[in-house]
Amino acid sequence: MKLTTVTHVSVDGVMQGLGRAEEDPRGGFERGGWALPLFDEEAGAFLGQIFQRADAFLFGRRTYDIFAGSWGVMPDPESNPIGGPLNARPKYVASKTLTDPRWAGTTVLSGDLAAAVRELKAGPAGELQVHGSGELVRRLLGDHLVDEITLLTYPVVVGQGTRLFPATGPDIALEPIDHRVFPNGVTAQVYRPAGRPRYASGDVGPQHG
Repeated sequence: MKLTTVTHVSVDGVMQGLGRAEEDPRGGFERGGWALPLFDEEAGAFLGQIFQRADAFLFGRRTYDIFAGSWGVMPDPESNPIGGPLNARPKYVASKTLTDPRWAGTTVLSGDLAAAVRELKAGPAGELQVHGSGELVRRLLGDHLVDEITLLTYPVVVGQGTRLFPATGPDIALEPIDHRVFPNGVTAQVYRPAGRPRYASGDVGPQHG
């Protein structure tokens, strides 16, 4: 099974509180809701297609709670291109504290996360999607378990909040495989991890003399 990540970020890399003002106030974050004013119909259709092709979903605990409290309680989700797959297909959540998930179809992964994900990836062909879940995404990238990365980048500088990539971490080369531009300036880039980046040596570049 292919593991893909789907992350919404601002130009300065913030992924916190994109949906609603009160969604994620951790650390005194006061600028929630920055993504929705820029999310147009074409971007929505693109995202709906992504959810439709998922065979299962994997979440970190915080994103799982946000999704369960919104998509998990919506009435008649079957007709919704996002709510339908989320409610009908298997969901896995990485958590050592969640013991009684109330969203139907949820399995808690409380042990060795890397081993559990490798077991899922070794199963039948399909797509295991990770939405949001920044800490989880960073762990999966560090363990070389991510097959494809989709970044939806919004034309806004939020200026504060949790970023997808921290100030220090592993370096990763990315192979571009697709890109889209939507009317309100949101861009979608799809990448495949490709090992470590190449770095220029001292004798590469413009020659001066």
